[in-house]
Amino acid sequence: MSSAPDRRLLDALLDSWERNNMILVNLLRAVPKDRLDTRAMEGSPSIAELFGHIHYVRLIFVSEDAPELSGDMPAKEWTAGPDSDRMAQLLNNSAKAVRDAVKNRVESGREMDLHYDHPILLLQHMIWHEGYHHGQIKLVLKLTGHPITNEQAGPITWRVWMDKKVKSSEPR
Repeated sequence: MSSAPDRRLLDALLDSWERNNMILVNLLRAVPKDRLDTRAMEGSPSIAELFGHIHYVRLIFVSEDAPELSGDMPAKEWTAGPDSDRMAQLLNNSAKAVRDAVKNRVESGREMDLHYDHPILLLQHMIWHEGYHHGQIKLVLKLTGHPITNEQAGPITWRVWMDKKVKSSEPR
């Protein structure tokens, strides 16, 4: 990194990624364990499979764009995965892999190997992708009579983004 403003900008972008992951893990923990197998309709992925897909997508893009930082890949993309505590751990691990890949490529001045004109676009893609699935998960719960209310969602989502006192390294 060439200057202090560049460093602060990268730190803010990486913090936004960490907050995004915190929100996703918060959502996972807000889903009742007996609802993880819930689907919007027959043939659509379950809530657990959506979380597994997010984890898989993170790792596949790291393996394609910064393979030196990739780790173990799940065997399949749309798997329900283990229990929610283990899935939270997997999401934290894959979030770190994305963070490390972007940070490494920005700081070294290297481009991504396959996708994206700039490493930061990987973060933007992942945040958009995960926000899309976040909405799907909440809609599945609502459609099946188990909505997460605005009162429940606010502290675990919007406050994570907006509260200046929140630091992504603080436990939730």
